[in-house]
Amino acid sequence: VQGNFDKVEFNRMCWTLCAKKNLSKSPLLISDEDAFKVWVIFNFLSEDKYPLIIVPEEIEYLLKKITEAMGAGWQQEQFEHYKIALNTSREGLSAWELIDLIGSGQFSKGMDRQTVSMAISEVFNELILDVLKQGYMLKKGHKRKNWMERWFVLKPNIISYYVSEDLKEKKGDIILDGNCCVEALPDKDGKKCLFLIKCLDKTFEISASDKKKKQEWIQAIQSTVSLLRAGSAPPHKEARQKRKELRQKLQAEQEELERQMRELQAANENKQKELETVRKQLEAAAARAAEEEKKRLQTQVELQDRFSLELEREKMVRQKMEEQVAQKSSELEQYLQRVRELEEMYKQLQEALEVEKQARQDEETVRKLQARLLEEETAKRAELEKWHLQQQQTIQMTEAEKQELENQRMMKEQALQVAMEQLKQLELERKEALEQYEEVKKKLETAANNTKSWKDKVAHHEGLIRLIEPGSKNPHLITNWGPAAFTEAELEQRQRSWKGKKATSE
Repeated sequence: VQGNFDKVEFNRMCWTLCAKKNLSKSPLLISDEDAFKVWVIFNFLSEDKYPLIIVPEEIEYLLKKITEAMGAGWQQEQFEHYKIALNTSREGLSAWELIDLIGSGQFSKGMDRQTVSMAISEVFNELILDVLKQGYMLKKGHKRKNWMERWFVLKPNIISYYVSEDLKEKKGDIILDGNCCVEALPDKDGKKCLFLIKCLDKTFEISASDKKKKQEWIQAIQSTVSLLRAGSAPPHKEARQKRKELRQKLQAEQEELERQMRELQAANENKQKELETVRKQLEAAAARAAEEEKKRLQTQVELQDRFSLELEREKMVRQKMEEQVAQKSSELEQYLQRVRELEEMYKQLQEALEVEKQARQDEETVRKLQARLLEEETAKRAELEKWHLQQQQTIQMTEAEKQELENQRMMKEQALQVAMEQLKQLELERKEALEQYEEVKKKLETAANNTKSWKDKVAHHEGLIRLIEPGSKNPHLITNWGPAAFTEAELEQRQRSWKGKKATSE
């Protein structure tokens, strides 16, 4: 739309088409003309989306302007209550709801209809007709040089002056641009409160009614010229654009905040799901670990029971063997004593005694071998007990080290298997030592038989048989394999050493 298009007439035509079917039938405190002006103001302040609504911020702005034009005080608390009730139901008001709000007199109590109408007209002139300032002043003529009272209307790029405020008879215009300027003049020719408006082609002398009006007009014209120089829109349009941009910015920030909240909520839900999955995995792992722990404890108990039974059985076998060896050793000692008594008398027994001596040497070698094997067996058993204690300690370790303990347990079980194989090897060596002992015992029995035959011969020929018993000697210890090759003091020393090793391993 360009040229001399009259927007007010166009709005009036649209109002004629839609007012009858949409305007409320309830009586209003404003006239139809005032309702039309409110409707036009609504179209100016409404949001740029269909259906058109005016948001609470713009409603507050409009009501403040009307209240200030009426010269009344703004009731902020009352509007806050109305705003809260409005926000709970909708985003804003339609044009007809805004007319009902202003026409109901809710925010203009105590004001008559004429005052309200004048306030609506003033706001309409400012927001729609771009009237920045208006009022009566005296203007000096260009031809007659006389002073005439005129009604001046200041707009963003022009000052129009009329015969009266009804705007029916227009007398002229003062075209404003960036080159115009305004300056105060001293009083002259009986006229006071003078100021001058300089344009490119003309100069206008004007007299205000008082100094305050003069200053207000000078300031208003200077502000208008400054806006023209800067190419800016009128103040009310620029303020509306800033309010709109601020609302859009706040809405964008709100939408961004809501988007971030949704993202955080989605991320939180994903984290909750991940934590739930991890919790289930941990519970399953704990259940498996508990089952494995139970199986390992059961296996450990079974191994302990089996080792205890084997130890008891070995102890009983050892006792029986010690009794047999003690008996055999006692008999052998008697035989040896008899041989020593007859040694000087019967030189013929020298060869038999030499055989017996050799047998004793062999027996001593076997005993040393058995003592060494017994000591190795004791060491192995102590090592087994040490491993057993280490296994009990590994059971008490934390869940975080279970995998490492499992590897160590496997290694120790392998070591235990190796130790069991070594123990079996020692058992085989002990059996071989027993076989050697049986051979030596047979030799001793042969030597004893020889000795007995010689003793019978001596008794037959000489009628003398008397056993010479040797003096007391240190008693030899008896083991599973015969007389020991060590004294009781050595045995006590070895027992103390074994107990010290056991205490260290524990």
